Amino acid sequence: MNNILFSTEGHIATITLNRPEKLNAVTPEMADAIIAHVQQCNADEQIRAVIITGAGERAFCAGSDISELDTYDTPWVFRNRPDYCDAIRALRKPAICAINGYAFGGGLETAMSCDIRIASDTARFASPEVKLGWIGGGGMAYMLAHNIGASNAARMLMTGEPVSAPTALAWGLVSEVVPGEELLPLAREIAQAIASRPPIAVQTAKTNIRAAYAVPLETAIQYERDLQTICFATQDADEGRRAFKEKRTPVFEGR
Repeated sequence: MNNILFSTEGHIATITLNRPEKLNAVTPEMADAIIAHVQQCNADEQIRAVIITGAGERAFCAGSDISELDTYDTPWVFRNRPDYCDAIRALRKPAICAINGYAFGGGLETAMSCDIRIASDTARFASPEVKLGWIGGGGMAYMLAHNIGASNAARMLMTGEPVSAPTALAWGLVSEVVPGEELLPLAREIAQAIASRPPIAVQTAKTNIRAAYAVPLETAIQYERDLQTICFATQDADEGRRAFKEKRTPVFEGR
């Protein structure tokens, strides 16, 4: 059985965690496959948006497979293992996470590594590592604090208890909550909208958002203006202005 499914349709790629009988918990082999598919998406200029989801109705991803953790020879080897969340954050293309159930531990980190998160109304979110004697290691604290605030992050990190999809929506952890049967259609709708935009401008917008987390306001504004100038010099920007004047739909080629 292929535990990671990869498909493309038009300009959209979909990565599906396909181990539903184990709540899509990630093994080292699955992590390697995710990393390889991310690299493929970055290298393929025809791919303009990526959807990440899980198979089945119970779970998006329950995190790393705990039964595999004792296979690492030493804690240092564990520390330096290839990390699938690092890979997802390295995606140049926009990533939409369709969260169809449990997003626990590394599954929550995976979701937060994506640019846009939408969830089914049965989804649940947790950082349960503290219950077993450790904490998350894929950016959990940083991303939770930035997404839901220090107090809510502390509650999740220190109790390990799950929160519901409506709570995640209220806290800003996800953008929208829909019935399960509407989740993937909505993800595709968002991906199609992104894929119809000029790729350089979209990827630059992603870079700009990431920078906004890390630098002071004045530096962020100057950086944004520099990125705007780069976009303005592209052929796609020329096409956008021409199409606007000619009152037609622009055709963007990523140049």
